Amino acid sequence: MELFSFLFFFPILALCLKIWKWVNDMGDQECYILDYQCYKPTDDRMVGTEFCGEVIKRNKNLGLNEYKFLLKAIVSSGIGEQTYAPRIMFSGREESPTLADGILEMEEFFHDSIGKLLSRAGVSAQEIDLLVVNVSMLSAVPCLSSRIINRYKMRDDVKCFNLTGMGCSASSISLDIIRNVFKSYKNKFALLVTSESLSPNWYAGNDRSMILANCLFRSCGCAILLTNNKSLKHRAMFKLKCLVRTHNGARDESYNCCIQIEDEKGRVGFHLGKNLPKAATRSFVDNLRVISPKILPVRELVKFMVVSLVKKMKHRGGKAVIDGIGLSLDLTEFDLEPARMTLHRFGNTSASSLWYVLAYMEAKKRLKKGEKVLMISFGAGFKCNSCVWEIVRDLGDGNVWKDEIEKYPPRTLVNPYMEKYGWIQDEDISTFKIPQD
Repeated sequence: MELFSFLFFFPILALCLKIWKWVNDMGDQECYILDYQCYKPTDDRMVGTEFCGEVIKRNKNLGLNEYKFLLKAIVSSGIGEQTYAPRIMFSGREESPTLADGILEMEEFFHDSIGKLLSRAGVSAQEIDLLVVNVSMLSAVPCLSSRIINRYKMRDDVKCFNLTGMGCSASSISLDIIRNVFKSYKNKFALLVTSESLSPNWYAGNDRSMILANCLFRSCGCAILLTNNKSLKHRAMFKLKCLVRTHNGARDESYNCCIQIEDEKGRVGFHLGKNLPKAATRSFVDNLRVISPKILPVRELVKFMVVSLVKKMKHRGGKAVIDGIGLSLDLTEFDLEPARMTLHRFGNTSASSLWYVLAYMEAKKRLKKGEKVLMISFGAGFKCNSCVWEIVRDLGDGNVWKDEIEKYPPRTLVNPYMEKYGWIQDEDISTFKIPQD
């Protein structure tokens, strides 16, 4: 009888133990954001209308038509008067960058933001188990992650990843790496560092598809502290619910629409093709098709399918992309405000832009416990990555926006470029002669 009882209850006990282990392991696979720190460069790196005009005029390869094109692009970009540029621009050396210029731009960000983040979170650099750095357009030896490890004297067993060439969607890719490492290791701290180095990547030619990037991108960055330690979830700001990555690189038109190349004179630049909107739309729809069933109720799924059939993005770059996504998802001006204000105040900061948008929402006290935030990012390749965060507690602490959040949104986003440089529209073409090589 005792043997029978043992044989009967043993499988039940084993099943209970298996379920307990599964539940326990699932807890350790969770991914929380404890804190994040967006970088605000010093005021001596701030870019205004007059300075932008001086920089553009320094490019002797531009003719009148190129000036008109840039004027139109700047006026419609949605970028304001308080964005930041690398120091090389202020010394007038943008056409002759050095490796040191790119590293200096990154080190200023690293030393400011990582230090502030760790100090505020009460976590030492020696407690970091995983470091992921994404800076697409700067490759140095030792790599940037190694420079951070050396600067903060991290442990010799810290696991590090250094991503380059991943474009504006690199933050989500870094998150995916962290999420997957967290599945195999318990109670860990991860540091995600996301930025872009503009110093070595100024385009000095006159190809319109390549000079556009000079107008759109600005300096900034963000450091994010994450953990899978469930005992710290009461301190967390956000919990990762799901993450979906879509890559359309197998399609040649998608692959070539956003690419670093040389122009016919051998000058390196970043080409933004006319087919970029089509590639972005396709990648966007493919991504939403995967993530929508994970996050939307049936009623919203039906709405999404209808909307995606009748609406498409028709724009490229900065403000136009925000407009296109707003149209596709039937978003209100209130919904789009954080992205518009981030573009106006800080410009397109590549992979770190997402975090400035999130910080704006926090500063406006829009992030309430239990609500969810959908992040969507696009990147060269062509990629669309998205993730959903659940807000763990009410948020509204001071951040990179704290000194000026009351000024936003401003009454108008119209910048003064047209007022100051509109005379270009009436100039004679002989005024702007491109020198012959």
